[in-house]
Amino acid sequence: MSPTTPPAAGPSDPQDLTDVPYATQSPAQRLDLYLPHREGRAVPLVVYVHGGAFAFGDKADDRLRLESIRAHGYAVAAVNYRLSGEALFPAAVQDVKAAVRWLRANAARYGIDPDRFAAWGDSAGGHLAAMLGVTGDQRTSFDDPGLGNPGVSSAVQAVVDWYGPSDFLAMDTQARASRCPEPQVHDVPDSPESVWLGAPVQTVPTRARAANPISYAAGARVLPPFLVVHGDADCLVPHGQSQILVAALRRHEGEVTFTLLPGVGHGGPVFDADQKPLALAFLDRVLGT
Repeated sequence: MSPTTPPAAGPSDPQDLTDVPYATQSPAQRLDLYLPHREGRAVPLVVYVHGGAFAFGDKADDRLRLESIRAHGYAVAAVNYRLSGEALFPAAVQDVKAAVRWLRANAARYGIDPDRFAAWGDSAGGHLAAMLGVTGDQRTSFDDPGLGNPGVSSAVQAVVDWYGPSDFLAMDTQARASRCPEPQVHDVPDSPESVWLGAPVQTVPTRARAANPISYAAGARVLPPFLVVHGDADCLVPHGQSQILVAALRRHEGEVTFTLLPGVGHGGPVFDADQKPLALAFLDRVLGT
């Protein structure tokens, strides 16, 4: 089945569509679309954004997780985006927003409900998912019309953010106050955040604030519900990054479910074993499945 072939009317079998282009500026602008069994009605969509320090990773990395989300009844779009070795901030944010616009513009073709989109990501992907959540109903520099579908909304109706960074400027201060004996240092020139911004974090505070989802919470007319999960023993992204994001969202009347996992580091099996079912239950409640 080609990416442009609409699903047959009535029940449809699960389908895998791989390397579907959502924009044309880079070979990285591709997504994999996993469609569940459909009984003739549109299904909700999870836009899944992989992690990898903004520098590596691929849309196929979490295939078992994606399959389990699809088995729960969701369509899943696993999105690649330009990594820091190809293009600096804000390219990755522009790409995931372009992917959402493309998916919404083509929702009817694939039997997807355009009003029930969720963003889900971990680590750097969690950051990008949060950026989708806070910028969906306001005009920002992340809405690049050159990436296609400029008149289509890039909003999502729910966000699952697993241990994503938020305020790069605060990461080292938070890391020094953490329980980690040797936390990752983020202000150095070769840190993932510095590389993505194109300069050491503390030398480009304006750019760092532009990359911070907290900066956009106040401008959102309506914030989608967020589920945020972080381990308090995370030595790569300090858990304070999630705490300050949650506080900002709540300050601006956002609905947030926040879980701080004692003794848990950066990812690990507890997320799929324990937190994934809770994330799916959250999406079921918010999206009305």
